[in-house]
Amino acid sequence: MHLKNILFISIIISICLGLGFIVDNPIVINAIILIFIIHWISFIPANIYKTEKFFDLTGSLAYISVVCYVLYSKSKSFDSIFGEIIISASILIWAVRLGSFLFLRIKKAGEDKRFREFKKSWSRWLLTWTTSGMWVTICSLCALTAISSNSVIEIGLLFYLGLFLFITGIIIEIVADLQKTKFRSILTNKEKFISTGLWSKSRHPNYFGEITLWFGISIMSFSNLNGLELITLISPIFTYWLLVYVSGVNILEKNGQKKWGHLESYKKYIKNTPRLFFKIFG
Repeated sequence: MHLKNILFISIIISICLGLGFIVDNPIVINAIILIFIIHWISFIPANIYKTEKFFDLTGSLAYISVVCYVLYSKSKSFDSIFGEIIISASILIWAVRLGSFLFLRIKKAGEDKRFREFKKSWSRWLLTWTTSGMWVTICSLCALTAISSNSVIEIGLLFYLGLFLFITGIIIEIVADLQKTKFRSILTNKEKFISTGLWSKSRHPNYFGEITLWFGISIMSFSNLNGLELITLISPIFTYWLLVYVSGVNILEKNGQKKWGHLESYKKYIKNTPRLFFKIFG
């Protein structure tokens, strides 16, 4: 089992560094290495104390660290980097907001049940933290490549469209999280599912917001991508795949069926409410 997990860790590192070498930018490669160093250092106390309480916070710290690193590297070569600053600020705002929200949530809950089995094996637990490093790497790769490019990001209609999508996405994510937190704070709702507010338009509006804001960041970054750098546009696609088919929607839908699948009200909610994208009318 340990050998299998170590093999998967090696594959993840190879994929991420491989993407860095395809981009052929030493700043991006250094950023990828920094991402995994941060995760592996955080893994040490997480494994000793068998805790996941700062798992999401570590991901946010990695985003913040690499964005600051690539922006600082770019600022040494160019005087005017307004577009790069906007993209960096967008990611920083998102990372601080989501990281603190998830940290406070797990601190209150005491445990994230998804990690209960992972913590029993050090190699599987290390694989989990390494996978988080891959998430940070691939999701941010498009922005990191654009920010650290040898040219300056163009501020035009496409850039403003991306900024609009980012603002729209992060507002949706924040409102959805606040609505669910308020709903869960009511004791009588403890064993109920939320179907009000944005949750009446989408079964997972927070993930819709997340996907939308990363799509916006990729559009803002687009003007500074050339040749093989265009492969980094995998970032928003990866975010969609990860949230819908791996760690987010897929797991929650299965848990929802186990918990409320026998209820007619839940069956009606599933039938009438889109899984991810918003229901515009009704």
